[in-house]
Amino acid sequence: MHPRGPHRRAALRGAAGAVVAVALGGCAWRGPSPSPPSLVVATGPPGAVYREIGAEIAELLDARLPDTRVRSVETGASHDNLRLIEAGEADLGLANLDSILAEEVAESGPLRAIGRLYDSFVHLVVLDGSPVRGLDDLEGRRVSVGASGSGTGFTVDQIVEETGLEMEEVRLDQASSAEALSRGEIDAMFSLTGLPTPAIAELAREHATRLIDLSDTAAVMAESHPVTYFPATIPGTTYEGVPACPTMSVPNLLLCPADLPDDLAHVVADTVYTGARRIAATRPEAAQINVRTGISTGVVPLHPGAARWYRDNKPS
Repeated sequence: MHPRGPHRRAALRGAAGAVVAVALGGCAWRGPSPSPPSLVVATGPPGAVYREIGAEIAELLDARLPDTRVRSVETGASHDNLRLIEAGEADLGLANLDSILAEEVAESGPLRAIGRLYDSFVHLVVLDGSPVRGLDDLEGRRVSVGASGSGTGFTVDQIVEETGLEMEEVRLDQASSAEALSRGEIDAMFSLTGLPTPAIAELAREHATRLIDLSDTAAVMAESHPVTYFPATIPGTTYEGVPACPTMSVPNLLLCPADLPDDLAHVVADTVYTGARRIAATRPEAAQINVRTGISTGVVPLHPGAARWYRDNKPS
């Protein structure tokens, strides 16, 4: 297992969650060959885009590396994925930029980026008959803020810190949140995810559903965190019967350990960015994956192997 820098938070120095330990068992490979015996891709929870995009990436890599056993592993999403890579239990993982920045990524640290993939959008979802019309209406209500260890949970924590919102928080993954909302067990659900997210799409097909306008919140968050949050709009074509809605977006990165072999990082970048069209055939948000924006990883350094691929394939 490779050494870890002392700059990371204590949370990342701790052991990964029990579910992850059971799922993965041993350490991720760190050998010199571009075709390792195994490769672990940390994804996300049921009903989440991370889970589906991560699984598609794993399938592409499995086809590209016939001598390698490539596995995608369900996780709580961003923070779980950061912990897995930090612990040496995953070779690749998806994470939101705000979650990454919270972990104080540094040039000397253990994380590198293969590239920027697509943007996630903050959803605040209610059933159509709900009295909730704005963020303030969540005061005192029972609201799912995402699973523990998820990017959704972290982003909602930032919103609460900036706005002073007080609500009864419930920690559920996206699929469980949608089910609880449909049964009236919660009043609303947050989800930070790509477009469309499966759990919300299914909810909208079965129930009249609304998204809450978060334009004021987006302005506050963009002002206080200008490199992380951006005003955005969820298009009206995203979910059946749900009008367009202002909100905010957060970039997503594909991460790896700093000590992943250069040749392997080069192969991963080539596989993901040349295979984006195939992924987009089933996951529309993958249409955002391209060479021009791939290098825009913010404060997270590109892995040298990925950087070499971008230099070799820069647009003319």
